[in-house]
Amino acid sequence: MPLQNRVTPFGEIVAIAQRGLFTGNRGIIHDPATRTLLGKRWAGKAWLICTCEYRNRRRVVMGGRSWTELFFLDEAVALAAGHRPCFFCRREAAEAFRALWVSAKREPLPSAAAIDATLHGERLVGRKKRLHPIAGPLVALPDGTVVAVGKDAFTLCAGLAYRWTEAGYALPQGLDRADGLLTPPSTVLVLAAGYRPVFHPSMGTAINGG
Repeated sequence: MPLQNRVTPFGEIVAIAQRGLFTGNRGIIHDPATRTLLGKRWAGKAWLICTCEYRNRRRVVMGGRSWTELFFLDEAVALAAGHRPCFFCRREAAEAFRALWVSAKREPLPSAAAIDATLHGERLVGRKKRLHPIAGPLVALPDGTVVAVGKDAFTLCAGLAYRWTEAGYALPQGLDRADGLLTPPSTVLVLAAGYRPVFHPSMGTAINGG
């Protein structure tokens, strides 16, 4: 039985047998005795995207009183859910994200906490995922942006849309409209400025970045 620790593009934490590329966390949100989630879905504003392997360290997933290990299909999904690269285990990606944040938003170099505060305001409405309006055609959105169409989420790349599923991405399709942005607007600006998220191999035409 899968643990409830896979994150969808809508930011929900579900129990599915999906194998993803990244782990991450929102603080301690589980009971290690039962390895189940608590009622809360975050314990702070720092929502991180981490590497699944770091210096050969081994963890028992949801087995200790430490941060709760969450898993994402790929980096685009994690960004859509409202997470950002970790400055500890993904320092290079995090610094690139922050540098492009500065150039995109034309503001002084922010602390990690300042980025987290901005993203927290953009990722949620109360306890629910915030859906942002789309200004302009979908083709103008940068690769790695995730949009919602009803209950489905589509990752955009190279002019095509890839629907997120429990098994990975479905075959690409054209998409003329969407109900809104799942990726926070500030993250969309960072993507537009040149940040290249790592895509899951099921997106066959995508070019992986870092």
